[in-house]
Amino acid sequence: MPTLEPASSPTPAMSRRPRQFERVLLKISGESFCAPGGFGIDPEELRSIAEEIKLATDLGVQVAVVVGGGNIIRGAQLAEAGDVPQATADYMGMLGTVINALALREKLVRLGTDARVQSAIEIKAVAEPFIRGRALRHLEKGRVVILAAGTGNPFFTTDTCAALRATELDCDVLLKATKVDGVYSADPKKDPTATRFEEISFGEALSRGLRIMDMTALAMCQEQELPVLVFDFKKPGNIARAVQGEAIGTLVYTDRPA
Repeated sequence: MPTLEPASSPTPAMSRRPRQFERVLLKISGESFCAPGGFGIDPEELRSIAEEIKLATDLGVQVAVVVGGGNIIRGAQLAEAGDVPQATADYMGMLGTVINALALREKLVRLGTDARVQSAIEIKAVAEPFIRGRALRHLEKGRVVILAAGTGNPFFTTDTCAALRATELDCDVLLKATKVDGVYSADPKKDPTATRFEEISFGEALSRGLRIMDMTALAMCQEQELPVLVFDFKKPGNIARAVQGEAIGTLVYTDRPA
């Protein structure tokens, strides 16, 4: 189980970050469940994700999780190949997210953290339907709520699902877990002069054309004044640091009049 390093001293970059969030929506990609470049569910990656979430919930923070399904099936690639209509491919991708959600729930329970899976498409045998009131009740009881099957509709990404569910569940922030340590002015792998933003407004991010998440999700977060924290979740303890409001990653916030 990872241990946290001492909290860093307050800096000007933390001015928009509360000391600790009360309820968060964590967005995890399907690729996070497998080894780099692989497919399926890697036991070590699954264990790592579950331990990091447990560390955050042990702080008393309510955590909802939206999972992707790209490690199981890449619906967009099937649709692009022309073999499967996009709507069908998207539904196939939703089923992939259910597989990941079930695996994450079982691992969390084995670690001693109660969890529930709620699906946007009805699969009575393995998951509850998504019902806002029930999800809120689970969160209030300290259970992790794992949200599967996206929005339940084709043509919407799991990023959009994350923005929607975070809004519905009155979350304080959308935590976008990635394999990079924030939002950069350019692709740091291609541009050695790229710099990382500690904080940036939605307006500036849009004007710069920064790819934080898909445009529908980004627009929803901006409209609902839902901040987004983009951070590297592979570093042990970073999810717990994120929910404590530490200055990690990049905080994307809504522009407000001076």
